[in-house]
Amino acid sequence: MERIVNLHIEKLPEGVYLATSNDIQGLVAQGQTVTETLEIARDVARKLLEAQSQNQELDDLQPIADQFNYPLIVGQ
Repeated sequence: MERIVNLHIEKLPEGVYLATSNDIQGLVAQGQTVTETLEIARDVARKLLEAQSQNQELDDLQPIADQFNYPLIVGQ
């Protein structure tokens, strides 16, 4: 089942991007680009959610609805 996880992404002074989430405790991902950071964050989120389900912790994430907003970042 797909879930929505909100990420906070910031560019660090070193030039890399850091993603964290208040939705999934322990989610931290870092990459050279936003795309790479999102890919790593997705993998980390899957692993953390899998570990939570094995521990039978409650899943408070919202399932993806038929309609939702998605911020699209477009560079020039």
